Amino acid sequence: MGFFLETVIGGLMAGILYSLIALGFVLIFKASGVFNFAQGAMVLFAALAMARFAEWYPAWLGFDNKVLANVMAFITAMVLMVGVAWLIEKWVLGKLVNQEGITLLMATLGITYFLDGFGQTLFGSEIYKIDIGLPKDPLFLLESVFQGGVLVNKEDLYAALMAASLVLLLTLFFQYTSTGRALRAVADDHQAAQSIGIPLSRIWVIVWSVAGFVALVAGMIWGSKVGVQFSLSLVALKALPVVILGGLTSVPGAIIGGMIIGVGEKVSEVYLGPVIGGGIEIWFGYVLVLVVLLVKPQGLFGEKIIDRV
Repeated sequence: MGFFLETVIGGLMAGILYSLIALGFVLIFKASGVFNFAQGAMVLFAALAMARFAEWYPAWLGFDNKVLANVMAFITAMVLMVGVAWLIEKWVLGKLVNQEGITLLMATLGITYFLDGFGQTLFGSEIYKIDIGLPKDPLFLLESVFQGGVLVNKEDLYAALMAASLVLLLTLFFQYTSTGRALRAVADDHQAAQSIGIPLSRIWVIVWSVAGFVALVAGMIWGSKVGVQFSLSLVALKALPVVILGGLTSVPGAIIGGMIIGVGEKVSEVYLGPVIGGGIEIWFGYVLVLVVLLVKPQGLFGEKIIDRV
């Protein structure tokens, strides 16, 4: 029982990190109605910026304080992501208002390749390290209940708490602020939102900035765990099943979908892997989503689309 709990807890913590990346997809889809394939590139670009600025600031300014360097690097990377959001709205989305969804989708693919290439040009293509002080040693829980206790990785636990706090903050932002309501209005109908005075360009800058902030936090956490390298952009592929399972327009769906897929991956890999072969963790989420879509095409919590004629 103790080992099963370890597997489930590990899955929950991985699922929260998936949810954090999935949230970036949901935010932009809610505001623009387009599925943002650039989210993975944004995670990589933000992580590269923080890793490199954390290295450069001590050399530039002549100090050796790791905490201060990380704080300055985080702020600089956030300013950079806001600048990227402004440029995307100014040069891409602003030119494509009320265009077909496929046009916006192709635009995000172009943004993906641009950020990948520009990030490599600007920051380099080596493997970089982000050290934000997350503890690496294990933690044993419930030792009085199970022999040996339940082993939990402290780094995963702290990362999951950071991700969960951000997810909660963004959920409250969407539900209880005027800007959050404006974002939902823009997602429902661009033209109607403009007709009642909602500035579309400002809303898009805000939502891409928030998505950039989410990408920065996700990149910081994943970079701390596995290092900052160009394969980090592929971590967004792990979040795709989460987004589709929870529903493209649902913030709670991204959270619950991440939990379901995170736990499902770990449990199936541990208990089914020895029976049918390894690698289940790679494809489990996609197969689960395929099954769910056959029953609920809009996902578990997505809005059902009703066409009236």
